[in-house]
Amino acid sequence: MRTLGFSTGALAYGNFHRALEMLRSYDTHAVELSALRQSELCPLIAASNDLDLSQYRYVAVHAPSNVDVEAERQVGNYLLDLAAHGWSIVVHPDAIHDYGVWREFGDLLCVENMDKRKPIGRTVEELASVFEELPDASLCLDLGHARQVDATMTEAYLIAKVYESKLRQVHVSEVNSSSRHDRLSFSSIRAFQLVAELIPENVPLIIESVIEGWEIPDELRRVEEALPTTVMLV
Repeated sequence: MRTLGFSTGALAYGNFHRALEMLRSYDTHAVELSALRQSELCPLIAASNDLDLSQYRYVAVHAPSNVDVEAERQVGNYLLDLAAHGWSIVVHPDAIHDYGVWREFGDLLCVENMDKRKPIGRTVEELASVFEELPDASLCLDLGHARQVDATMTEAYLIAKVYESKLRQVHVSEVNSSSRHDRLSFSSIRAFQLVAELIPENVPLIIESVIEGWEIPDELRRVEEALPTTVMLV
């Protein structure tokens, strides 16, 4: 059975406490604590030692999607405090200015492939230049971003194959033409099924679909349908 969970930012914008409370009654075992804006980092650090995350086998933190050059070292230090818990740190390649700051995270750093708006990290070739600078970093494969860049899912297939040994977690949602993270549609479910066999069962799936609390069970079902586990017949 796959390890499923949500990004707190998808459920409660800027309020990780509320999102964790929403998830308390669901059988989810992975979570990504969202700090997509620099202002969200300090409250998360202040609360990190007291958060009840006992239901989760896997915990990640999403670093700010925009990092000011002059604040990059400080942001890195804040995130190192969170990484000290053993939590993965997800980063957008275009948020990196000084690779030296991010090398300190080793394999706990998860580089995420980007959507079509971004100037880097969208394809397997563009990711190569990032991993050349961050050889120990792992990969956060965002299937919605990959599908938006290439609807045939060829790019998603290539990224998953080339960086198979680096794959640490997967982001799941439908990313529309405006780069908004929506609920999975029938077409995105069918598209993700094309690469499902490349996602090992032990790799956590983090759902980024922006939904209401009452929609959680249905979105979990859709993700299970989109990325079924492969049953080996003996």
